[in-house]
Order: sequence, then structure tokens, then C-alpha cells
Amino acid sequence: MDQRIINLFDEYTHKPLSREEFMRRLATLAGSTAAALAILPLLEVNYAHAATTDIQDDRLTTGYISYPSEAGPMRAYIARPKKQGRHGSVVVIHENRGLNPHIEDVTRRAALEGFVALAPDALSPLAGTPTDADKARDMFQQLDMPKTIASFAKAFEYLGTQADSNGKYGCVGFCWGGAMANNLAVQVPNLLAAVAYYGRQPDAADVPKIHAALQLHYAEMDERVNAGIAAYEEALKKADKTYQVYMYPGAQHAFHNDTAPTRYNAEAAKLAWKRTIDFFNEKLR
Repeated sequence: MDQRIINLFDEYTHKPLSREEFMRRLATLAGSTAAALAILPLLEVNYAHAATTDIQDDRLTTGYISYPSEAGPMRAYIARPKKQGRHGSVVVIHENRGLNPHIEDVTRRAALEGFVALAPDALSPLAGTPTDADKARDMFQQLDMPKTIASFAKAFEYLGTQADSNGKYGCVGFCWGGAMANNLAVQVPNLLAAVAYYGRQPDAADVPKIHAALQLHYAEMDERVNAGIAAYEEALKKADKTYQVYMYPGAQHAFHNDTAPTRYNAEAAKLAWKRTIDFFNEKLR
């Protein structure tokens, strides 16, 4: 697909670009409104493809919980191994579409690897993630970010109360959630491992506050996010932090999201997830 179309969709999903303006510009790039409508299903996520794990997998216990935070009760999806024992704990952080079936599936994937996995809904203070993805995107503009970061930090306190948690904490986030993972590395002193997929970087001045080991995944074609890599790496090196950086050739932003047909890259997604689980196994066992 024309990279200009993918870049336009990225702009639409991350900036205050109305659907009307997006469709007008898409029609211009595609050549006609009919062509734009034919392309649209190839760009937008399809949650019918979200369940790569069985929602009723008998190896897991899953459900929804609520934990207290500065912004009020935070709703979250939790998945945990039924196998007896104490497990490392992982907070899974969604994109700027909120807590949806895809992220719940990723949470089950983490649990199947032997972790207690918790996926908070950032839009809980605004009545939760709606089914309309465009509405969800717009709601993110209403969040108080310092309170939202603090609310995600509280997720680790909740996990600390769970009998099957071993007290070792990590997080993994995607896009908006990747930026949140970077922020949590700054804000949560007892976080041991933070994994950010194509996430915006924190301010260089905050890097010395990081105690967690970092694993950072980037897509070669993601110019918007990649613009911040050099400064982040320089700050990490200067502060003598532990980190890994991986760049995936030819991959687009959101390459891990298997419900995004045009941007999903199966090879890159599989490799990045293996690296993520190996990282958590090293840091959280």
C-alpha cells in the first residue's frame, strides 16, 4: 500500500484529525471516494481477528477487577495462570483506543507464559472504553496525564496484594501504551522491566530517575516516533541505564497489532514478542 496512505492513517489515529478530513484526504490519495472506501477496511482494526488465545482457556483464570487510584476506580482485565505458585506480574498497556479485545488477548498471551497479567483501562474515569474506536481516541484528549500515569502506577500496588504475585513487576505497552511504559519506568522505582513498543520517549531530563531495565521496539517506517530515539538513547547511555533497542526493518507503526491488517507484520511481531517474554523471564522470575 502507498506509504502516504499509511502515514495519513497514522496521523488520523494520533492527532485531532476529523474523520471527514481523513476521508477527504484518503479519497485524494486513492483517486476517488469509491477507492477510499475500498481501502478503508485494510487500514482499520478488525477485532474479529483479536482472539489468538481462547477466552475460556482452561489453563487461565480471567476476569475484570477494579482497583483504587487518584482518578477514581480503575477497571482492568486480569489473566493469571491456574498453575499453583507465585508468578512475576506484568501490566499490559493499550494503544490510544482503550481496553479492547486485542489487548485482552495480549494479556492472556502474557498469562500463558506464566505471568499474572493486568490490563487497566485508561478511560475508566470517563466511563470506560466505548465500542466506537474514534470516540475512544477523542476521549484520550480529555485525560489528565499526571493522574493517568499515577493511576497506572497504582496497578502495581494492586498486583502486590495478590497471593500469586512474586513481587517482581514489569510492564509492556503499545503506541500510547509504549509511551506510558516509558513514563512508568520513570515514575515507579520498584519496576524491574519496562517494554515499550513504538512508544514516545520521556523527557531526557527524567531518564536518570529510571531504575527499570528497558526493552524498546521500533518500526523502521515509523518516522513520527523514531524521531525521538537518538535523544533517548543518548540520555540512557549518559545515565548508565540498562536497555535494549530493536529496530524492525520495513515494519510500520503498530506492527504487533494483528487486528490492523495493513500495518501488522507477523515476522516482526513474533520476534518482538519472543524477545519480550525472554526479557520478562530474565527479570521477573
